[in-house]
Amino acid sequence: MIGLDTFGLTLLAATTASHLASIAAAAWAVSAKKPDSVIAGNPGITVLRPVCGLENNIQETLRSTFGTTYPGPVQLVFCVQRESDPIVPVVRQLIAEHPGIDAVLLVGDEKISGNPKLNNLVKGWAAAKYDYILMADSNVLLPPDYLQRLIARWTEDTGLVTSPPAGIRAENAWGQLEAAFLNTYQGRWQLSSDAMGNGYAQGKMLFWRRDILENAGGLAALGQDMAEDVASTKVVRAAGLKVRLLGDLLPQPIGRRALPEVWKRQVRWAKVRRMGFPALYSAELLTGLFVPLVLTLALIMAGILPLWSVAGLFGLWFGAEYALARLAGWPADPSDMALWVLRDLMLPGIWAMAWVGNGFEWRGNAMDATDVTPQQRA
Repeated sequence: MIGLDTFGLTLLAATTASHLASIAAAAWAVSAKKPDSVIAGNPGITVLRPVCGLENNIQETLRSTFGTTYPGPVQLVFCVQRESDPIVPVVRQLIAEHPGIDAVLLVGDEKISGNPKLNNLVKGWAAAKYDYILMADSNVLLPPDYLQRLIARWTEDTGLVTSPPAGIRAENAWGQLEAAFLNTYQGRWQLSSDAMGNGYAQGKMLFWRRDILENAGGLAALGQDMAEDVASTKVVRAAGLKVRLLGDLLPQPIGRRALPEVWKRQVRWAKVRRMGFPALYSAELLTGLFVPLVLTLALIMAGILPLWSVAGLFGLWFGAEYALARLAGWPADPSDMALWVLRDLMLPGIWAMAWVGNGFEWRGNAMDATDVTPQQRA
């Protein structure tokens, strides 16, 4: 029979090795040369940006849409649900400032799912002129070469190119906590999964070829799950294709955050992952420092490990994260690292809360798993 000491040492070694392996894989994804794209020339691209309300740094992020240096034809389509939304004059002013760019704001809402963002995008998808279509959230800052970078990742077996956001420019501690979740935790795991050939989508940035999504049922197919990124991953894999990630993640200015806001957002995303991929989500409890730390303390109390093992664990765990953050260009000051520790201590609570209920609130909209496919229920 395996003793408690053997089990504890084995699990400690396994969780630590998994952490280090994910960092090594993410570092490879960030720095390795990518295969050549199979897209010839500069095909036309439609960029869809759903907008709703006055978000942090919204003028800067939306203005960045117009700054593309892509040499091919580009159509910009901004989608809003209501004419009364305060973002409407902002978008119209930006369009007026760029008269030489093919850009339009479309107003309206068509309920094809329980996902408000998809319902907002229906009119934009229908108005898209080109076969390559980018769905980009309004709070992502788009560098001038964002379209070239997306095109460059489209290899032979690609069905979708995506990029989780890299959190930048946090203005308080809770903003740094948000970036800690986005960068060296969620971004790391998503990059490492892509490096291992198992990439999955992130709703911030979804770059489609029209026929791939249309063959699966169009935008309505993305309403089959609580979040369009989970549904997108399933659509692409069902087609026998791969989701590819940009190695250099596109940035999201974080600004100021409140702790309850960060907590609610992380629980919401965790619920989405749990409902979309329950078996994988079950293992998430082992991805942070909490379990290895508890094991280390237990083994110290049992006299199996020396007292300095706690310091060694912290140094190894977050030292590796620091190296990845520096390589990727993510925030990595001492204060950022302190928030990495807090993030990992919060993960078990978030993991547990995500098992409670099948609904949440997003931008003032109550969403529930029973509402994701209203057309099918009808």
